[in-house]
This record gives sequence, structure tokens and C-alpha cells, in this order.
Amino acid sequence: MSDRSPADQFLTAAIGLLQRLRDEQAGNITAAGTLLADTVASGGRLFAFGAGHSSLAAQDLVYRAGGLALMNLLAVPGVVGVDVMPATLGSALERVDGLAGAVLDSSPLREGDALVIVSLSGRNALPVEMAAGARALGVRVIGVTSVAYATETTSRHSSGTFLKDHCDLVLDSGIAVGDAELTLDNVPAPFAPASTVVTTALLQAVMATTAATLADRGIEPPLLRSGNVDGGHEWNGRILEEYRDRIFYRF
Repeated sequence: MSDRSPADQFLTAAIGLLQRLRDEQAGNITAAGTLLADTVASGGRLFAFGAGHSSLAAQDLVYRAGGLALMNLLAVPGVVGVDVMPATLGSALERVDGLAGAVLDSSPLREGDALVIVSLSGRNALPVEMAAGARALGVRVIGVTSVAYATETTSRHSSGTFLKDHCDLVLDSGIAVGDAELTLDNVPAPFAPASTVVTTALLQAVMATTAATLADRGIEPPLLRSGNVDGGHEWNGRILEEYRDRIFYRF
């Protein structure tokens, strides 16, 4: 047993995971940021999707101070977070074949758009079919997942495939199967998940790359400012109006 406190152990583990992302995913982060910049520059729209706690990282991209105004949440009722009762219903819906197709049929997604799909395991039917269906529409798909699940677990989709198998680009969060960083002799199960911290940081690194890439091309990145700083509301009002045809959470 370590002499360090559990808090110190967890923060150290999270820092190690973030350093690993920096060292091992730099190329993929640049590629993802460039893909999104290409989409913005060509008039496309940006969307993000995640189910369960994976939705937290997707939601953090939408209507976010310092973030791109063009990022929209592709929400599936019942699977976004733990906003349904019982909470286990959300987990069950992730395994329902055909749900993703119904969502895509009623969504504004179209050819030339980009979709970020966040799924830690990438093994359930919903993210697998979401990625495959979106690509069939001509949408560029970025998958954010733990590739370890594809080698240490089995797919829950009838195809036997994972999210990573249906993406234009994959960002590997590096989270271990089970998503728990700590163990103690007197605690019967592993605990202290880090996937939200790591995945959120990973996606914000992508967003930073997108903004900088657009600026390097002479395109002003459509960024939002905090409404809690002077002039923030006026700034955001201008951006939301200028890009209203590519924003679906406001109008």
C-alpha cells in the first residue's frame, strides 16, 4: 500500500494519462483539429455525440466559453448522461440495434459535416451504428475511445466491430478497461475513474488545434466568449447571428 493519499495517487495517475496523450496522440490530435478546420472552412457543420458519462466530454464542446460556436450536440433522448430514471435505462438504450439510424434520419447531419463520437468502450450498438451511418451520409467521423477495449472485450454489435472500425480518425484516450485508476486492500472494487478528465482534455486539445489552424489560414475562428466578462454577450450575439445557419442549439 502506498504512503501517498488516494487524492495524490489519483491526480498523479491523471497527470500520467495526460502526459501519455501529449506524447502518443499528438499526431492524431493535429489531424483531428485539421479535419474540423477543413470542415469549418468549407461551410460544413460540427456535431458531437456521446452516451452515458461519455456524453460529458461531448457536452463540454457545445456553447462553451472559449470554444467553437459551430459545435452542436447530437443528443439522443435517454442516453445523454444520467437524466433518465432509472439511470440503467440509458445503458440499455446504448445496446439497442437501429436506434442510431432513427436518430440520424431525424438529425440535421448532411454530407460535408463532421461528427465527433465519444465512447469509452466503443463496443455498444449505438456508437458503432452512429459512426457507420454518419459515414454513409458523407459525414467525416472522429472517434474518441479507448482502443484497449477492442482487444480486451468483445463487441456488443452484431457485426462484431467497434467504434474505431468505422471512423475516419481515431483518438485513443488510453484509459484502461474498467475505467478505475486506484485499488486499495480494504476496498473491494477498483475506483476513481479518469476517463472524463482525460477525454475532455483530449477534445479541448483538438479544439485548440482547430482554432489555431483556422487562424493560420486567415479565417477568424468562430469562438464564443464568457458571458461573465464585459462585452461577452455582445460578442456572442454577433457570432451566433453570423453563423446561425450552422448552429442548432440556439435558433
